Amino acid sequence: MTITRTLATSLMSLSTAALFTLASAAGATAAPPAPDHKEAHAVSSTRTAGTGDPDYWTSERMRAAIPGEVLAKKALARQKANAPHADEAADKGAESRIKGSDPSVQPLANASENPVPHIGKVFFTLGGADYVCSANSVASTNRNTVSTAGHCLNEGPGAFATRFTFVPAYLNGSAPYGKWTAKALYAPTQWSSSGSMQYDTGFAVMSQLNGRNLADVVGASGVRFNAARGLSYKAFGYPAAAPFNGESLKSCTGTATNDPYNPQFNSQGIPCNMTGGSSGGPWFIGSSSGGYQNSVNSYGYGSNSTKMYGPYWGSVIQTTYNAAASAS
Repeated sequence: MTITRTLATSLMSLSTAALFTLASAAGATAAPPAPDHKEAHAVSSTRTAGTGDPDYWTSERMRAAIPGEVLAKKALARQKANAPHADEAADKGAESRIKGSDPSVQPLANASENPVPHIGKVFFTLGGADYVCSANSVASTNRNTVSTAGHCLNEGPGAFATRFTFVPAYLNGSAPYGKWTAKALYAPTQWSSSGSMQYDTGFAVMSQLNGRNLADVVGASGVRFNAARGLSYKAFGYPAAAPFNGESLKSCTGTATNDPYNPQFNSQGIPCNMTGGSSGGPWFIGSSSGGYQNSVNSYGYGSNSTKMYGPYWGSVIQTTYNAAASAS
């Protein structure tokens, strides 16, 4: 079967249960220079100080970055050979919500596809290649935390990305709110050690830009964990594969249903035709970008797929969020 599209960047087919992972992930091979790597409380992280370079990401490099399907495909292929983690079926705790905040400055007006200040693209390097995904600024104690797909910052399993840079409200190569570089990346150990699709979510802690915190400039979405299943969502992303070009923000809206092909992933899907590059884009409960974020674009199935799937944000992903959100 031929692969033609992917959630975040490519669609991989595996017969009836053929699964093609979307994404804008990265295909990495080498870890960042002298990383400060640690694993605790089901969280894997790396400090990226010294690997950020916003000037590296010129308009030309941003447009040329590869949607991260490669990483998602590799992670999916690896997982097929491994048994699921024993704790995957029980990843459900008490529901919790963390409120978001508005920016402290007037958002920039943009005349094109109505960019959202707190939603943008992330650019990163893995294995010597440059990749692109979608991401969102989320509420946090440090006011500098961004959410994306796990495969957009860690190979799953494997190395963490370098040159990880967030460009909020990206439009046609522009960076109206600047280019924010990451100082630390976080992923569930279930993702970083085995690439479990159930936990395909990651968080990045950004460095200040011009002495300001990210949330104070673009705002930050509230987040919600252990919510009911089957909710209605609006998902956003920057799809790059045809018929899209990755230069402007797109969205999908619908009611979530369980993945019928790989129920062990515990994921849900909504009607959506976004393609590669949209990986890591936020899912908001409700019908606007002002709702609580509750998942990210992760993967899709087959050339005729009309759904995008996202991981259930349960206790494991909440633990990863807590570690990133409280990091200094």
